[in-house]
This record gives sequence, structure tokens and C-alpha cells, in this order.
Amino acid sequence: MMKIKKEKNEHSLLSNMLFFVGLMFKASPLLVIGELCWGILMNVPSRLISVIGVKYIIDVMTSGERVYRIFWAVGVIAAVIVFSRVISWLFREFFWNVEKEKCYFALNKELYEKAKSLDLESYDNPEFYNSFILTIESSSDNIQNLLGLIRNYFGNVVALISVASVLAAIDPLCLLIILVSIAAFMPLSKVIGNLQTQRQIENTRYHRRSDYFQRIFYLQDYAKEVRMNNIHPLLIDRYNDAADDVIKNQDKYWSKISLLYCIQEIGVQVVGIMLLMPLYLGYLVLVKQSITAGDFVATFNGAYSIAVSINFLTVWAVARFEERAKIIEKYRGFLNAEPKITDGENHASVTEPKEIKIENMSFTYPGSDKPTLSDVNLTIKPYEKIALVGFNGAGKTTLTNLLLRLYDVSEGSIKIDGEDIRTVKTSEHRNRFAAVFQDFQIFSCNVGENVALDSSYNSDDVKSALNHSGFDKKLKGGTQTELLREFDDEGVMLSGGEAQKIAVARAFYKKCPYVILDEPSATESDRADAGRFRHV
Repeated sequence: MMKIKKEKNEHSLLSNMLFFVGLMFKASPLLVIGELCWGILMNVPSRLISVIGVKYIIDVMTSGERVYRIFWAVGVIAAVIVFSRVISWLFREFFWNVEKEKCYFALNKELYEKAKSLDLESYDNPEFYNSFILTIESSSDNIQNLLGLIRNYFGNVVALISVASVLAAIDPLCLLIILVSIAAFMPLSKVIGNLQTQRQIENTRYHRRSDYFQRIFYLQDYAKEVRMNNIHPLLIDRYNDAADDVIKNQDKYWSKISLLYCIQEIGVQVVGIMLLMPLYLGYLVLVKQSITAGDFVATFNGAYSIAVSINFLTVWAVARFEERAKIIEKYRGFLNAEPKITDGENHASVTEPKEIKIENMSFTYPGSDKPTLSDVNLTIKPYEKIALVGFNGAGKTTLTNLLLRLYDVSEGSIKIDGEDIRTVKTSEHRNRFAAVFQDFQIFSCNVGENVALDSSYNSDDVKSALNHSGFDKKLKGGTQTELLREFDDEGVMLSGGEAQKIAVARAFYKKCPYVILDEPSATESDRADAGRFRHV
């Protein structure tokens, strides 16, 4: 089962950022490079214009030079701004949107592949489920937010260096004033980031509850019960309780985060920019008379620009990076999680049935103190048909899951042809079985794909399997007929019995030594049931 760290990050902020940037770069190198260039275009021209451009215009005006030079400067400034905005727009509309979707697809595909590889018992663990949901839901959000952070961070770094170079040439002491003002309030950014991340983690847990009730009202599975009974008020009350929990959690963090952010902004913007900097610039102009009017405006604009950049880089961005890093840590932990069920070294025979022997086998679900199965002994001979009969909760489905090695036994062993199933490769072992689960699912794809559970299939074999399962519904498109309507408005909706026949057809299509049918006839008649078992 997947193990997840609860609070303490295993990796540093920088490590997590580089890890996720590496994933994005692998998915789309041009997207990451383009973001860096976009950041420069969006930040540097306007910052330099506010310093160099304004200084030039004011110096020309105060020196009495010809007016045409002012118009020339304004024209150049306008051209630079328009050019940078047009290039940015073209990049976003014709490149960024496409590459972003490629990045979404690549990262989500990796998450889905990882989820498939994890043990079934992981889904029984609330801690895993919460982390899994947070990872999946925040995947696209991580890409969107991190791309924006990288773009603005890199753009602000380049802008800071550019403006600082100009400002240092006029008066280096301005840099010191800004740096001291920022440094005094930097520790608050880490505290804010921690609070924001903890809020999101707690909200994810509460949202899982409210999402359950939302699904009840839009999934067809619940439609009949909701309409035929008086459970609607109860569900609404439970949904309101879940929503109230989210609101209370938001309120709990809102006051803390708002207060800290207010202190941070007042300290940097009011004390540093609006008080100390004007006093120093006034001293240079009125007392020392060491700077011109253009220098005064350029220095003030430059100081403000640097303050904005440093504030972003060391306060606002750090808080955002801290928040992202904690979520990426869970993302990273999910991708690095190792399944408890591991491959054996031997190959499994999938040609003909062999003896299955269960010896002194016991199993207890994780988190439970009471074993579901205890000291089970059973021998199944080749080609033998057996039925497991018992009360609900007796462990019939659990036994089939153990046979398929969806779970590993707690004690004892399951052997096929004298070989413990834990010593063979998991995929090869499972390929020996055709299983129809009592909670089977029909997928939104065509009939052939639903029976073969593969994108490529033999139509004749699919038709034969459907015939053996008793499926006799006339389909306009044959095996190409789409089921469900998620991707096709004309998709066919099946009754419960028809859907179950599709599921049973999977067992007939998959040619393997063993067949497991877990309540395969719950929605059908005895006659249909008898006909199906004659074909098994």
C-alpha cells in the first residue's frame, strides 16, 4: 500500500520546483522555453521604459532641446510596447494553448499509469484516497500556476537586473534601502505559504464529501432511488453540512492569512517605498542637489520597480512556490510510491488449467482487526467447476480477489501447479484468469472494445462471445456500436441485464485456463443463467 508523508516534506522547495519543471520540460521543452521568453517580453520593456524612457523625455524637456526628440522618444516607446504585446499575444494564442494541452496530456497520462500500478488496497486507505484526489485535481492547476510563476519569476529577475544596473549608476544607496525593507518582512512569506497549503489540503478532504453528494444527483446509478423515495432532504442536509465544513475551514484560515499579508504589504510598500525612499530622494534633490529632474523620476521609478520585483521574488512568489512545493511533494510522493504487490521472478503458464491449492490461508483488510478469511484450505482440480456459496460478507468476493492477486494473503499461500502465485510475474498470473466482477463496469467505447477490453479485437470472436453470454440485442452498428453517451450523443444505453451480458462476454472472449464469475446472473432469469453455464 502506498505510504505518504503527512506533514514534513522530504524534498526542498527548490528540489520540488525543479522536479516539476523537469516533468513539464520533458513533456514540452518549447513550452518551458517559451514561458521564459514570454516573461521577459511582459516585464522588461515596460520596466526599462519607466526608468530610461521617462528619464530621457524629462531631461530633453528640462534642457530646452527640440520638441521633435520627445515625439521621437514617445514613438520608439510606443513601438516597443506594441511589439512586445503583439508577440506575447501571438505566442499565447497560436503556441501556448496547444503546448499546454500536450503537457496536460503527458502528465495526466503518467498519473493514470501510476494509479493503475498501485495496489487495490490503496483505495481502501482514506489517506491515500485524499492524496490521490489532491494529486489528480491539482495536476492541471499545478501546470497552469507553475508556468505562470516561472514566467513572472524569470521576467522579474531579468527586469530586476536591468533596472538595478541603471539605478546603481545613478545612486547605489537606493538599492540598499529597498533590500533592507524587503528583508525585514521575508520570514512572513514562509508562514503564509504554509497556511495556504494546509488550507488546500484540508479543503480537499471536505470537498471529497461534498463531491459524493453531487455525484448522487447527476449519476444515473442513483436516479431511481432519489426519485422514488424521500431521501432527497437527507442528502441535501448532508451536502449542506459538507459545504459548511468547507466554509468554516476557509474562515479559519482567512483571518490569519489576511492579517499576515496585510502586515507584509504595509511594511514593504508603505515603510520602504512610500516613506524611506521619498525622504532619501528629497534629500538628494533639495540638499545635495546631486540629481536632475530626470534622475529623480528615474530613480524613484527604478526603486519602485526593484521593490516590486524583489517583493514578488522574495515574498509573493516564495509564498506561492511554498504552496506549490507542498502540493508537488504529494504529487512526487504519489509518482514515487511503490506497490506492496510486487512481481515474482518466474513466468506463469497460461496454456491449460492446473491444480489450484489454497493452504492455511487467512486475510485481514488493512485497518481491520478481524480477519475476513481465516485458515482456508481448498483444492480445485483442472477443469473442475465449483460454486462458492455463503452469506453476504462471508468473504466470497475477497477470495476471488486473492486468487487474482489483487490483494496478497496475510497468512498461508495460494499455489497453482505447486507454485506460489507470489513467485510469478503479476501480469502473467492475472492473464490466466477471465474474471467477471459483481461490480463490473461498462466503458464509454464501442461494443467490441467493451468485450475485448482492448482497442484491437476480432469481430467474429466478439460476436461469438456475445452469443454465448446470451446477448441478443440488435445493434445498428454491430460490434462498432458505441455504448453510453459520454463521447457519442447516439450511444446505446443498456439495461442492467444487457450490461451484465456484455460483462460475461468478456470471459468468453478472453481465452484462458480459469474463469471466475462473481454473481454473474444477479439481474437475469434462471433460463438465461442455465444457457450461459452450458457454454462455460
